[in-house]
This record gives sequence, C-alpha cells and structure tokens, in this order.
Amino acid sequence: MTVTRLIDLPAAPGNPRNSEGSFLKLKDDRIAFLYSRYSGTSSDDHAYAEVAVIFYDGTAWTEPRILLRPEPGTDETNYMSVSTARMHNGDAAVIYLVKHRSISSEVLLRRSSDEFETLGEPVRCVSPNYPGYYVVNNDRMASLSDGRWMIPAAIHPSSMGYHGIEDVVDYRSKCAFYASSDDGRTWRQVSDSVGLPGGAHSHSGLQEPGVTELSGGTLYAYFRTDLGRHYESFSVDGGVSWTAPQPSGFTGPCSPLLIKKNEFSGKYVAVWNPIPEVPFRWLHSEKPKIGTGGRTPLVIACSDDGVRFGKPELIETDPEGGFCYPAILFLSESEMLLAYCAGSGATGDENCLTRTRIVKITL
Repeated sequence: MTVTRLIDLPAAPGNPRNSEGSFLKLKDDRIAFLYSRYSGTSSDDHAYAEVAVIFYDGTAWTEPRILLRPEPGTDETNYMSVSTARMHNGDAAVIYLVKHRSISSEVLLRRSSDEFETLGEPVRCVSPNYPGYYVVNNDRMASLSDGRWMIPAAIHPSSMGYHGIEDVVDYRSKCAFYASSDDGRTWRQVSDSVGLPGGAHSHSGLQEPGVTELSGGTLYAYFRTDLGRHYESFSVDGGVSWTAPQPSGFTGPCSPLLIKKNEFSGKYVAVWNPIPEVPFRWLHSEKPKIGTGGRTPLVIACSDDGVRFGKPELIETDPEGGFCYPAILFLSESEMLLAYCAGSGATGDENCLTRTRIVKITL
C-alpha cells in the first residue's frame, strides 16, 4: 500500500477548524470535497460553522467557497457532518447536520442540478419523534440495492428548555435508521431505536452509527462506544428490526469507524483507530500535548464479504496526533481518496479536529 498526501486544510486566524467532510465525483470528472469550515475564534463542536467546498481536477485544489451557512435571525448555530450523494436522477446532494441553540438538531438534504453551483430547498431527513439532539456522521448516507437511501442517526435526548432547564443532553445515545424510497424527497424512520443491552456500563451508549449492505441484502450497522470495541448489529428485513448489539472485531477508543464498499471491485474497506485508550497507557510514555482521545494510529483493512477483514495496514502513526472522522471516495479497484481529521501537537494544532488531511491510497 502507498499513501500520498494531497492537501492539508489547517486552522488559520478566523478559521479555527476544518473537519468532517465528504467527496463526490462530478460529471466533468472533477472531485468535490465538502466539509465543515469554522469561522470566528472557537473550534468547539457547537461553535459557528459553515459548509465549504473545494474542487480537485487531478492536479490542484481550488480555494474554498462557502456553500451553506446558518440562517441569520434564527437559532441555527452550526452546519457540520457533511455527507454527499449522487442521487438516482443524477442530482448532486449534500446532507448536513443543523445545530440549534436549544440543544436540538436536525438533518437536512439539499439537491443540486448544476454540480453544487446552486442548491435547492432543504428536505428534512430525520423527523424527531421526540425532542432531542440527533447526530449523523460525515460520509454516512448509504445507497441500498433495493433503490432506497438510508441514513443512520444517533439520538441523544435533551431538555430543549423544558422545566426551565437548558443545555441538558444525555450522551448515552440510541440509534435509529431513516430511509427514502423516492430518491431522497421524503424520509421515514424504519426502525425502533436500537440501544445497548440493559445493564451495560457505558457513558456513551451507541454513538455515531454507520451502515453498509452486505451480500444478499443483509444490513450491517456499527457503532462507536466507550467500551473498548465498536459494537455491531444486523438486519435481514431492510432495517425494520435489528439483532441485539454486540461487540465487533474492531477495537478502538470512542472514535468512529467507517466501512464502505468499493463499487469497482466489490470489496469492503474499513478505516478506524484500533488501539483503545486505557487508563495506564501513559505510565511509560509521554502523553500527547493536545487532546487526541487516543485516536492514533489510523489503519485500513479490506474484506471480501464486509465481515471478515484482513490484516490492517498503517496510514498514520504519529503519537502526538489524532486521526478520525474519515471519508472515502473510490477511484478504481485499487485507488481511493481518503480524508480525515489530522490535528497534531507536532504541527501546532489546538486539537486533533482542527486540521483535515486528504491523501490518495493505492491498495
């Protein structure tokens, strides 16, 4: 495997964070990369953020252009966690998380018939059954063989100002799955919420879910946890019901896993942090100067069936860095673009989320 660095998007004055993006190949063979571009002075998850886009022609990247920003005069504070998709009718689409001051959020989809030059009106993808804080990670929208689109969402109940209480969120999330049968124009929740089995000693619950389709139409869902392993669940009825979540073969800290199928080869690729952060980890080594959450190293592994993965190979190993929130675009059977957060104390970053890196990988 070879890894070639293409570009870094570091923080700068007035732009304290660039993170969580997604690729889309355009009809003229350029590649668009959409991501969360923070403005102001704060890189906090809830600070002001817009959706920016840069374009790649195979040689150079354009300067960023703001594609979406919170509506002025509303309680919208943050647009982030971007996914992209080529809809069945040929439109380019962007799916993004909208955060509100009331500690609530929603997931919206906008279509473009001119390759992100302009955008249509928003469509709500996740319709809350009760007030809460909803999270859909970047690069998470899945196209299924039956023609549906599916979005996995983590649900964190919040007070939303009830009983005079503000800023209350339960971080122990459950997950639900939302699907569209009309090419993204309307969405509905197809499953009851999925949570950890009763008695599980976890502060995270099941967070930042992903879903991919295995052969035969079986759906495989995966979730980050604070239990030292990603958890997994299966559905054989299109996402209506799911097996009880159980520990998967992927170890890791509370950091996201991404699994995608290469449409050119039929193989599956997984990118994640395999080493859990344990309390005694720093007894015999120096702790990183910035917050990384134990998100190093970053590795990649391949699978023929999406379940049994081969030996992982290293992408990043910097002990001073944190590498997370990957996005994948397959270029051929053996080549792919990979984007991920790559902040490091060695490069002077504030934390692991403030810098995004894009590399080309030949498998």
